[in-house]
Amino acid sequence: MSDAHEPLPPVPHFYPEGCFFKSLDDIRDKKVVVMGLGLNGGGEASVRFLLNHGAYVIATDMKSESDLQTTVDSLNNDTSLDKSRLTYRLGEHRIEDFEEADCVIKNPGVKYDGNKYLAAAKAIETDISLFLAFSKAPIIAVTGSKGKSSTVSAIYYGLKQSGFSAFLGGNITVSPLTFLEQTDSTTPVVLELSSWQLADLRGRKLLKPKVSIITKIIPDHQNFYHSMLAYVNDKKLIYADQSKKDFAIFDFDSDPAADGGTLIDNWGDIFAKECKATILRYSKKPLPEGTLGVWQDKKGTGFARLSTKILDTLPQDYEKTTETILKDLIVPGKHMRANVLNAALVLRIMGVSPERIIEVLGRWNGIEHRLEFFHECKIGGTTYRFYNDSAATVPEAAAEATQAFGKPVIFLTGGTDKGLDLSPIANGICDNGKNIVPRAVYLLSGSASDKMIGDFDAKKIAYNGPFNSLEELLSALKADLQKSESSEKVQVIVFSPGATSFGMFKNEFDRGNQFKANVKKFFG
Repeated sequence: MSDAHEPLPPVPHFYPEGCFFKSLDDIRDKKVVVMGLGLNGGGEASVRFLLNHGAYVIATDMKSESDLQTTVDSLNNDTSLDKSRLTYRLGEHRIEDFEEADCVIKNPGVKYDGNKYLAAAKAIETDISLFLAFSKAPIIAVTGSKGKSSTVSAIYYGLKQSGFSAFLGGNITVSPLTFLEQTDSTTPVVLELSSWQLADLRGRKLLKPKVSIITKIIPDHQNFYHSMLAYVNDKKLIYADQSKKDFAIFDFDSDPAADGGTLIDNWGDIFAKECKATILRYSKKPLPEGTLGVWQDKKGTGFARLSTKILDTLPQDYEKTTETILKDLIVPGKHMRANVLNAALVLRIMGVSPERIIEVLGRWNGIEHRLEFFHECKIGGTTYRFYNDSAATVPEAAAEATQAFGKPVIFLTGGTDKGLDLSPIANGICDNGKNIVPRAVYLLSGSASDKMIGDFDAKKIAYNGPFNSLEELLSALKADLQKSESSEKVQVIVFSPGATSFGMFKNEFDRGNQFKANVKKFFG
């Protein structure tokens, strides 16, 4: 029986079908509140879009103007905007603004459940709902717990390199409103969608992707959801309005880490049973005969099996239904290879030849903050290579980062807890005869690090710290490296927190940027 005081999951909110604005022209002279100006671009993009279409805009945020100075300055310094139609309401929300507005543009991080301001709104939209309502572009939508950003970035890179006029937006910090009016039915748009962004689309029937992908599902954001089922139910919205002419790509492999207290270790099977689209699966091992999708062999070579019905719709001739579509990659890690293999499958669906896919994705060098190589220095006879994996905000991703290089790494980790079981990190680096054990572990202080310490102590994993800042951590690391007598020519140092960044940093991107700047300062 659950604890009577245990927090309840948020109550799902269903929005009216369609969009409040019936056309782009309908935005003119409407009173619109943008709730959450923020620093990641979404709020700013909404303000710009609405002003450019003639709305009267109130930009409101609980953060102060000084906290939001970068965004405020960006808007104020743009002479193309009619700022007579823009009002800032910073450091507070006023209920009358929400009551009097024709429409509120909601930030995805704001919970609807129990929010008096949103309850007062006549209509609520988001930058994603506005984009979907007014763009005719074919949508490739990606969600999941880990691997989303790498997958969308590889897809976008592959499309651009294959001659498509493609766009990338969503949770990857680029609002699709910034490129809405450049899209049409020939310009594929790749959207990374968080569970919160999907929840804001419930009931609207606006998201009908040509291709949907759900990457690996594991417990995440449980400090918000307090329920694995509630979290997954929001993820399911990515395929809710797809039809048989569309494609949905789901995991084939079972994974005990997916459980989250549900006794379900294969969410892909559940998604496949519910979804109305044409189902494709991905796996780390050969798929059974008759199952369409992609898999890897023991060497990491990627194969695709598609039906003749699907292949008949593609522009190239084909000789067989099973094709090699992925070989050598620049980016490290088995988990990264799985993400790129899904990107290869999307490219194949979009009509790119297997030979071209192998060539193009073989040149992709990854993305910022995800096992991003950015600096190296020499101390003694050893070259140290630094990798920034700050976007690893779940423990499983951090554990995988330690194994991605095929040799022991110096592992920098830790941060703020978000209600997750952090034992996968200790389980992934302990000396059990299977893991590649890190050379050393350095902990950044935080509530997640406090939990990690208990796990590390139980498994007799040595660690340094926790340190109260990046500067303190890197200073200690540098002193240790200068004292060491390594005979190895190249060593890897990877910063993969496995936790959120709240308190010490604005977000995981700020954390990654600060890490890179400090590494170059200490190890320049």
